[in-house]
Amino acid sequence: METKSMPSGFSVNGRDYSARAGAFVAICLDGSADDYLNAAMSRGLMSHLQRICLDGTRGLARAAMPTFTNVNNASIVTGVPPSVHGIGGNFFFDTTIGKEVMMNSADFLRAPTIFPAAAKAGRKVAVVTAKEKLRDIFARDLIPLGGIGFSSEKAALARKESHGIDAVETLVGEPTPAIYSAAASLYVLKSGVALLAAGLADFLYLSTTDYIQHKAAPEDPIALDFYAKIDIELGKLLALGAILGLTADHGMNAKQRADGTPNVLYLESLLNEMFGEGFRVILPITDPYVAHHGALGSFAVVHTPPNVSPDSIRDFLIGLDGVTEVWPRDQAAKKFQLPADRLGELIVCSGRDVVLGRTPKYHDLSGLDAGLRSHGGRYEEMVPFIFSRPLNEAYRARLRGDPRNFELFDFLLNGTQP
Repeated sequence: METKSMPSGFSVNGRDYSARAGAFVAICLDGSADDYLNAAMSRGLMSHLQRICLDGTRGLARAAMPTFTNVNNASIVTGVPPSVHGIGGNFFFDTTIGKEVMMNSADFLRAPTIFPAAAKAGRKVAVVTAKEKLRDIFARDLIPLGGIGFSSEKAALARKESHGIDAVETLVGEPTPAIYSAAASLYVLKSGVALLAAGLADFLYLSTTDYIQHKAAPEDPIALDFYAKIDIELGKLLALGAILGLTADHGMNAKQRADGTPNVLYLESLLNEMFGEGFRVILPITDPYVAHHGALGSFAVVHTPPNVSPDSIRDFLIGLDGVTEVWPRDQAAKKFQLPADRLGELIVCSGRDVVLGRTPKYHDLSGLDAGLRSHGGRYEEMVPFIFSRPLNEAYRARLRGDPRNFELFDFLLNGTQP
């Protein structure tokens, strides 16, 4: 008779995580503003999630700013804000080398993820993401410890030596999906079900993609169908005995004018016209998946030339219709908990229906066939925070305060009742 060893507790980045037996699944439903869940549940399309909310815990948490994928996923898997882990966007201007750089690598992390420590503590850890760009950030230090990490985007390429697993398509029972599809996210959840059912993992992080949310509002049929299919996989995870924690990296809003055209402020063009050449506007939403959003979001970083008064620039920017906040570097780093050395001189946020761009020529909007829906600012900051078990008294009190989405694993392991 096989004897199962009890996992031990572990500590990462100043947080302690309890030693508890059982299977724990943390899920980041990319782009899932609470409105998407409400729309599907109100139509009877998410019965398993409805049951979770009744028998477990449903609340809201505040995402890390800017409300972009890399920022928030890195925060969730480290349990700390960007000021600690170092990833303040998908994209930044590295002043040390004078180049604009994608932050799609664990090389940019300044804090460890919780996964290696969990593996050392006896957990069977698996990380499955939709986008390949996140896999290295999450899984690099996990695989040598016997963990599993792969993306649905490149599932067919997973190998034992580099991903901790091979034959993923056989395990899941489906071929690798296209990244620009609802199937890319559903494959992540189906992979989690398959890993759990096969006994290959008991401590999972599943991170989907926001393709559907960029395309469709909560009440749109394709969104409703997508969340109904998500619910099927949640039901399978529950049936396997998993304790679930769900959140999102950000919400999503339409960023359009009344006529349906993108509502864009091209900051670099406007600044160069007003003050002369020399401005560099960085859009941290920029990533390889430009068909999602055209590299347009509601948060921008401005690098200014030395010969222009910072106060004049701030006054000009805050006077633009659609701009809601303008902060100098040090204040922005403190207010948003961002790494100051990876910011420009000014940080700009825009309104709920406005995105910030560089110049019209910089952005390819040809892929926006369903209009522009995007994120990045304050209006995409509040996200679901849901657990399949009730919380203990201490964590119920924290839920009533200002919980952060990057406390997901803390609440899941330390806060949920047996």
